[in-house]
Amino acid sequence: MSYTEEVYAKVVEKNPGEAEFQQAVSEVLDSLKTVIDANETEYRKMALLERLVEPERIISFRIPWVDDQGQVQVNKGYRVQFNSAIGPYKGGLRFHPSVNQSILKFLGFEQIFKNSLTGLPIGGGKGGSDFDPKGKSDGEVMRFCQSFMTEFCKYLGPNQDVPAGDIGVGGREIGYLYGQYKRITGRYEGVLTGKGLTYGGSLIRTQATGYGLVYLLNEMLEHHKYSIKDKTIVVSGSGNVAIYAVEKASQLGGKVVAMSDSNGYVYDPNGINLDVVKDIKEVRRGRIKEYVEKVPQATYTEGKGIWSVPCDIALPCATQNELTLEDAKKLKENKCFAVAEGANMPTTLDATEFIQENGMLFLPGKAANAGGVATSALEMTQNSMRLSWTAEEVDQKLHQIMKDIFVKCEDASRRYGLEGNYVAGANIAGFEKVVDAMKAQGIV
Repeated sequence: MSYTEEVYAKVVEKNPGEAEFQQAVSEVLDSLKTVIDANETEYRKMALLERLVEPERIISFRIPWVDDQGQVQVNKGYRVQFNSAIGPYKGGLRFHPSVNQSILKFLGFEQIFKNSLTGLPIGGGKGGSDFDPKGKSDGEVMRFCQSFMTEFCKYLGPNQDVPAGDIGVGGREIGYLYGQYKRITGRYEGVLTGKGLTYGGSLIRTQATGYGLVYLLNEMLEHHKYSIKDKTIVVSGSGNVAIYAVEKASQLGGKVVAMSDSNGYVYDPNGINLDVVKDIKEVRRGRIKEYVEKVPQATYTEGKGIWSVPCDIALPCATQNELTLEDAKKLKENKCFAVAEGANMPTTLDATEFIQENGMLFLPGKAANAGGVATSALEMTQNSMRLSWTAEEVDQKLHQIMKDIFVKCEDASRRYGLEGNYVAGANIAGFEKVVDAMKAQGIV
């Protein structure tokens, strides 16, 4: 049994029932096998992989809060501080009923390599709660966030752990969390990113993940002699990542014809009218089905199935494991030639393998959606320097970071005889930097 197989077997044994975490470890170790086999003796002696797959720290805590009816509610909060070899823990907070330790460990493990790829000094972490902000009043969300931060603030710091937002945690939630942190500690510091522009936030942060996804997609397409211009694109989701991926793809000449939310998807043969989507999602916090009320030629379909819409390029930007093997087969049947992940691991392992084996271009989330955390790190830099960059300056830095990520992925895949395999390239490039830092710092 190889070293990677041994370590994966231990992960399964020690983390029973944590399917999402096991999936993330399997995907990474499989793609790193060539590198690890070449250094097996050294890595075994240092138990390097065993240390890599075990979080440095997991914090869990209760969150009592009072709803608008005066009833006390109790949720569970978590923070997985996974790896700090190259910098303070960095990764989002997710508020969603599906949140559990397995999902956060999977996301935190992915975050290690994603953050490494940015070239910025940030380690990997993830956190959140099973609280659902949907349907809650502003007062209820505020009271929950204040209770969450009352416990969580003990483990944060601008040089220790700097969370951002994720699913269910937007500007409103970050504001309430930051206000409570400042109230308890008496410190005004860059301990959260995604803040409002009036209190230390960065321009382009809202757009960053979607823009970064399309910047990296464009680098890959140009490398393979393609272009976004005049291509038909399908984007799942309708949150920040999806909205701003659509915006940037449209600016570069692509035509996005479908978007979705957790209830269903809309298809607009004339191209999605993003102003309508922004009004529904960012202003009214409505459902995507309302799009057809404003755009008569569009159609709405309840449930899953967005990947049956014919397209040249697919951008899954909703949630993990949303694009299955059957979906991948439909994309191939409809002559889709490129898939780039805007969400965290939205493509199942068998779907990813099918896409790669059938000659379709594929960008994994740890590379393709790194623009969000990269711009969060740029926000940290601005906070430390007590200044703000212009939107043009931040966008230029983001664009360069995404270009550099593609170069790293391409170079790593080529060095190990895996040219064009950007899953392996991203994992190898991210892994090499983290491992060098871990080796240099000793057995800690």
